[in-house]
Amino acid sequence: MTQISGDDIESPNQEPARQVPDEAGALTDVDQPFSGDRWSLVLPHRERLVHIARRRLPSTADAEDCAQEALVRAAGFRNLDSHRVGQFLTTTVLRLCVDHHRARMRADRAMARSVAAPSDPGPEDSTCDRAEALWLLDQTRRLRGRERQIMMARAAGRTTRQAADDLSISVKAAEGAFTRGRARLLAASRV
Repeated sequence: MTQISGDDIESPNQEPARQVPDEAGALTDVDQPFSGDRWSLVLPHRERLVHIARRRLPSTADAEDCAQEALVRAAGFRNLDSHRVGQFLTTTVLRLCVDHHRARMRADRAMARSVAAPSDPGPEDSTCDRAEALWLLDQTRRLRGRERQIMMARAAGRTTRQAADDLSISVKAAEGAFTRGRARLLAASRV
């Protein structure tokens, strides 16, 4: 037998009466997670929760999912106050909407990183790059001595200053040779 603590008649200023264990110490059915009475306590809030979620989420299906998840969490929550079910469900569905938006933003950022990340070139790209490199190497052979030396040093990954030191010339002369050699290669590529 379930007992109600406090008076049977509640005044508006009093806290609502809470159900307590009966003489045998057994909890009432409403206090049992996932019980039939617990579901009858949370299910009347379903339409309101869907409406709240629908205003915050892009699709009806997402709103239904958030509302359903909130109902399941409330039905399984051990310390659910039966007099504050509405507040619990509203807070839960709002937090689930925020979680949904965060997950979507994470997915968008991950997609942007994967699109921006360079992918391995296919065999066509490798073949074209190799052919272009061979053509460019052939064109550098047509350059004058100093221009060719500077261009080959730069192709090897050296800076203009390092190439100038290796060739015992001034940095200004090396930069001029590099500029002239680049201009000749650009002119050759337009033909």
